[in-house]
Amino acid sequence: MQRLRVYARIVRVLLVVAFGLGMATLFGVFERLGINASAQRRQRWSQVFMKRLAHALPFRVRVIGELPTRPMLWVSNHVSWTDIPLLGMLAPLSFLSKAEVRTWPVAGWLAHKAGTLFIRRGGGDSQLLRRQISQHLQQDCALLIFPEGTTTDGRSLRTFHGRLLASAIDTEVPLQPIALRYLRNGQADAIAPFIGDDDLLSHLMRLFGQSCGEVEIHLLAPIASQGEERAALAFKAQQAISLTLFGSEAETLPQRRAKAA
Repeated sequence: MQRLRVYARIVRVLLVVAFGLGMATLFGVFERLGINASAQRRQRWSQVFMKRLAHALPFRVRVIGELPTRPMLWVSNHVSWTDIPLLGMLAPLSFLSKAEVRTWPVAGWLAHKAGTLFIRRGGGDSQLLRRQISQHLQQDCALLIFPEGTTTDGRSLRTFHGRLLASAIDTEVPLQPIALRYLRNGQADAIAPFIGDDDLLSHLMRLFGQSCGEVEIHLLAPIASQGEERAALAFKAQQAISLTLFGSEAETLPQRRAKAA
């Protein structure tokens, strides 16, 4: 019975993916006809897809706080691939993702058609990426990034990379910090994190083999970017998220070095 439930849930996700493929194919046909969808339209269709995918996942979601009334640069802690549909269902958003995702079968193509920006680690294209993000924000399109650069188990935060926030300063667009918390039976969820050498199929089997978990999405107070240094801005966002998730401030780099000494 449990195995049957797992397969039924996976089939539901696959049906949503098929729906997304249909949407992306339609965009491709329009492009061949010389009809290019605006970034705003792509974001709206992406939100429709993300809502369907989020509802197919085994989570009960609670949103705490108010959605921004204007496009901002969203910054969030990163626990799993499920972060993307859970946040993407809330508002029209584009995403910043690692370049490897572009080569993934199906998912990479869907991400590209949805207007995702891709970043190469150590690729030396930081200035190009900065211009692309700035152009995106100047078009009044919200963008979601994960400044930690990778996922964690949800019990700690990695240092936020300030270089990814430079475009917010350039365009004077505020940050919308997001604190994501996955819970199971009142404790940190050990099943939801997608970390290390985990693979998608194994993760889906574990996730769907359990009862529904809980997700808290905290929409925190926006942070002004005008006149800020990028490292200071990153640290402000990290502090706000750390206080919400753990009830304590994130340590500064000198504090960490002092502890390690």
